[in-house]
Amino acid sequence: MPSKLRLDRIADRIREDLSEMIVMRVNDPRLSGVFITGVKVDRELSYAEIFVSAIEGQERAKEVLAALEHASGFLRHALAQMIELRVFPRLRFHWDPTPERADRIERVLASLRSETPAVSTDEEVTPPAEEMDEEIDSEEDLAGE
Repeated sequence: MPSKLRLDRIADRIREDLSEMIVMRVNDPRLSGVFITGVKVDRELSYAEIFVSAIEGQERAKEVLAALEHASGFLRHALAQMIELRVFPRLRFHWDPTPERADRIERVLASLRSETPAVSTDEEVTPPAEEMDEEIDSEEDLAGE
């Protein structure tokens, strides 16, 4: 069985090559604006779990997954020619909602920022000069004792 580091390298290579193939070699209009967010390969190299998302979001999930399933044989064959492995894993595609969640969180944070009054950084928090003089005098008194 391959080490964790080797599995990570294989997953990264699959992600890079598959992303390039979707952009350059696959002529399916259903896959425009699709990107690979992650790949996980199991320890036996039987399956590669591929997580995808699209610019338009969840509305296109079924369409994108159907297109990828339809092209999975072609994609697996092409990847097997690019990446030398004794046995190439089967590709399983999953929708990744992470980019949509991140966008939602960003919108909530932006709305919170717009609701809260901004704190001015022009005001300094240093004490007035008189207080500074009193502190210096008290330190001198303590040193003299």
